[in-house]
Amino acid sequence: MQKRTLVSFDWALKKLLRQKANYAILEGFLSELLRFDVSIQNILDGESNKPNADTKLNRVDILAQDKDKRLYIIELQYSHELEYFHRMLFAGSKSTVEYLPEGFDYSQIRKVYSINLLYFQLGQGNDYVYHGTTRFIGIHLGDELQLSQVQKERFLINQVYEIYPEYYVIKINNFNDIAKDTLDEWIYFFKNTTLPEKYSAKGLKLIEKALNINNLPETERHDYEAHQKDMEIEKNVMNTAKLEGRAEGKAEGKAEGERLAIEKVACQMRKKGLPIDTIAEITGLTPVEIQNLTCLDES
Repeated sequence: MQKRTLVSFDWALKKLLRQKANYAILEGFLSELLRFDVSIQNILDGESNKPNADTKLNRVDILAQDKDKRLYIIELQYSHELEYFHRMLFAGSKSTVEYLPEGFDYSQIRKVYSINLLYFQLGQGNDYVYHGTTRFIGIHLGDELQLSQVQKERFLINQVYEIYPEYYVIKINNFNDIAKDTLDEWIYFFKNTTLPEKYSAKGLKLIEKALNINNLPETERHDYEAHQKDMEIEKNVMNTAKLEGRAEGKAEGKAEGERLAIEKVACQMRKKGLPIDTIAEITGLTPVEIQNLTCLDES
């Protein structure tokens, strides 16, 4: 396998894309996804970019603002999370109210785009790009509630849904590596940490230089290599836990034996620092059951 020369996108979000010189990379991705040109004015503080002692597979996000004051939450996550839909809602709602000026009127509410890059299976669905908006449909006539002409002129928008947060979910592992358009070219990069043989998407050309491992300062290159090693260790722990749980449960051949085997695996995962939501997703135990495991009290 050819050695990768580009850093992964999660690392880029944490370390490189917050630099003004690299805004054009994010602008390219957002422009291809949203189908209009995005010009980033500045990067605001993300919610989850401090080191997380629980796991190396934590999420990373970035909050960008464009010249028209629209907000873009870009979130990337590897670990399973049962409540991820709820957290998408929370993050979008929080951003909606958090950046309002003092003494605002409702017309000053910012447009928010929540863009979620996921390396795990969220819910059920076979597509790899999903788009969610808020629309009001009549329950009797089936018509969609529209803005009046005065509202269109006042707010400079054409549809009601343009007021509300919009959500994009990109299920990266569902992508089949066949890039049919410019957005697919970006998703190819997210999945493979390499660029397609041929591409024309906005921003991708800049990646060849800005995200090239060989162009990083020595300290950052060592940090990135350590990050990748930690990622592999955590993935192996999760995969091993799944296999051990199945094997021990099968060997016992009884419900009680399976339960004990699952609890043993859960204990190992807790001691390795995996978050409770991830352990619950893998083992089927509830968060309360995981917190109450007696093995955690053992020396």
